[in-house]
Amino acid sequence: MRKTAIVTGASRGIGYAIAKALEAQGYAIVNFDLQGNDEAWLQVQGSIANADDRQRCLDATLAQFDRVDVLVNNAGVAPNVRADLLDMPEESFDRVVGINCKGTFFMSQLVAKQMLKQDCTGRKRGTIVNISSCSAEVASVNRGEYCISKAGTAMTTKLFAARLAEEGIFVHEVRPGIIATDMTSTVRGKYDDMIAQGVFPLARWGTPEDVAAAVAAFCGDAFCYTTGNHIDVDGGFHIKRL
Repeated sequence: MRKTAIVTGASRGIGYAIAKALEAQGYAIVNFDLQGNDEAWLQVQGSIANADDRQRCLDATLAQFDRVDVLVNNAGVAPNVRADLLDMPEESFDRVVGINCKGTFFMSQLVAKQMLKQDCTGRKRGTIVNISSCSAEVASVNRGEYCISKAGTAMTTKLFAARLAEEGIFVHEVRPGIIATDMTSTVRGKYDDMIAQGVFPLARWGTPEDVAAAVAAFCGDAFCYTTGNHIDVDGGFHIKRL
């Protein structure tokens, strides 16, 4: 039986690399995104922030593949404008947290309920991987709403892992650092300087494929005695040094 993976935001960047990595492992891919791409995947256009769109994604997946084995919550947004914490508009908070945190939570809830209806394949009933960020712990006062949304995603991971462990559903979190994508292209100079200054022990930009490799490992059967955990894909940025 071919396994199926829903990857949110798989039209480009990190999500695209994740979908390609899982496809290489034999998964049928569902791309749930505001826009599609030219890959021969099931393309479902919509937003994870919208309940009707989430349900439509699941319905389309079941209609074509009859099950969901993996959910990768990758879709997310940055603030439209980086603003000082004291000037952050409430509308920006609602947008970023609504997509990155609330959307991830309720997409996980929806798909987890479906996974509970399914038999185990191999050693698992299902796997959920949340793409968070080093910003779950690192404070950036000019994009506080983003940091809060990713910290919320980290707790979402722990909550679902605790609830679903006895059901054979594993939940993990991947925290990318500075990854070369459209989202970081507008601040490339800042991060180039940080890399040159030695802020990152592995002194290079991360790639979407670096993140995808970690996700693909979690989706296999290599980590069946760990859940609710995270892995930093950040070039060692998380290491505290004197």
